[in-house]
Amino acid sequence: MNLSTLRAAATAAALGLAASFAVAQTTPPAATAPAPAVAPTPTPAAAPATAAVTASAGVESGKIAWYGRKFAGRRTANGEHFNPDALTMAHKTLPFGTLVKITNPANKKSVTVRVNDRGPTQADRIGDVSLAAARALGMVRSGVTNVELEVVGKAPAKKH
Repeated sequence: MNLSTLRAAATAAALGLAASFAVAQTTPPAATAPAPAVAPTPTPAAAPATAAVTASAGVESGKIAWYGRKFAGRRTANGEHFNPDALTMAHKTLPFGTLVKITNPANKKSVTVRVNDRGPTQADRIGDVSLAAARALGMVRSGVTNVELEVVGKAPAKKH
């Protein structure tokens, strides 16, 4: 194919597209249902099946795991350095500094921890706790356990 034939073919194609566009613009649109006056309210995402929240009691139940010495010294989401020997936890939504009582219903052990990090990233878990908290809950060997979380207060502000 020579250059002039190629140009002619391109011009014909362009004219064909322009003609079909013009026809599409002059054709009346098909009848459609009128738009609703109010946009539908989005349905909130359901909580994972393994986590249940009782709003009136402020109790959340589900699975937690623990993280330990491997993360020692790394910055947590609130900016402090992670200390596996401190009674802390990661939670997806609770404000930093929130005090949470965690109870292991399997052995009735409980501990109060402070939220200082975000997580976990696993959809089936409601939190991650430090090694010290895992020891207090008797869950170090299992790694993951079902618990109940209850917000009990706010940690006092640090004095500078």
